[in-house]
Amino acid sequence: MKAVVLVGGEGTRLRPITETIPKPLVPLMDRASLDHVLDHLARHGVHEVVLSSSYLEEPFHAFIQGRHGDPAITWITETEPLGTGGAIVNALERLGGEETFLALNGDILTDLDLTAMVARHRERGADATIALTHVEDARPFGLVPTGDDGRVIEFREKPSELVPGDINAGTYVLEAAALEGWPRGENASIERDIFPRLIADGRPVFGFVSDAYWLDLGTPEQYLRAHVDLIDGRVSGHPVYAGPFVQTDDVDPRAEVGRHVALGPGVAVAGGADLRDSVLLEAASVGEDAVVHRSILGPRSSVGAGSRVVDSVLGADATVGAGATLDGARVGSGDTASSG
Repeated sequence: MKAVVLVGGEGTRLRPITETIPKPLVPLMDRASLDHVLDHLARHGVHEVVLSSSYLEEPFHAFIQGRHGDPAITWITETEPLGTGGAIVNALERLGGEETFLALNGDILTDLDLTAMVARHRERGADATIALTHVEDARPFGLVPTGDDGRVIEFREKPSELVPGDINAGTYVLEAAALEGWPRGENASIERDIFPRLIADGRPVFGFVSDAYWLDLGTPEQYLRAHVDLIDGRVSGHPVYAGPFVQTDDVDPRAEVGRHVALGPGVAVAGGADLRDSVLLEAASVGEDAVVHRSILGPRSSVGAGSRVVDSVLGADATVGAGATLDGARVGSGDTASSG
């Protein structure tokens, strides 16, 4: 089995972290979030993947060189962004004649049973099968209603009012033949262009509804939640991490570090610091008596002594001055904040 993994998003909602790190390569616990995606694919018998992106390409090459074992990786450079559908169509020739393949977003944490999804796709003789998950509030996502037989009826726009429903979970089983008519090298959305066309043409497009764990890592709140859920063992098949998750030996014993905190390599935490529900990436530092709650500290960022950082995101090399208070702030890469 082969897969196309879409890694071309710019990660605008997760800025300023993604100003310097592509969203799929932002660390999640002990490795890039994309590593978790690829490991999940390998557990379900995927031995080859195609990665496609036009954004921050160089870090992906370093990632590929450093990764070993299943699945093997083929890289495609998009000369200009192709969108979710265009990237998949552009990758067809790299699949080596594989008719049935998986396609998925590279910024999703899930324990979806891909083996069962592929089996259901083949049983139904589907051209496309879309993983669906039920949410109580579909406003951020849009709805994907299905008939009694599981066939997708349409893709609806994001509702303006709070309504529950099934949404697209960003994982697909596809038949290459169903996409052969799409032109190569053109920008297209699989959600807004390709799937609606297949449905309008009467092609068999089915939903695969499951109660699997599913989380889009695209916002600071969701990124932090992923760490909480991995520490609490809520993602089946993935490693369970001890909380707090600490990859550094530079934490003063007088510091208070909560269970749902992840500290990356080279992080320094001074005495009296109070850390809760936060992620500190490589070589970030927190000064004496500083408070960091529900926040993300980018690589080499620093929080000065006596500062209070709550519900905030610091980019790489950002600085928070001593005694400052930040609440709901975003400090860009290399910037300095004295208050906010």
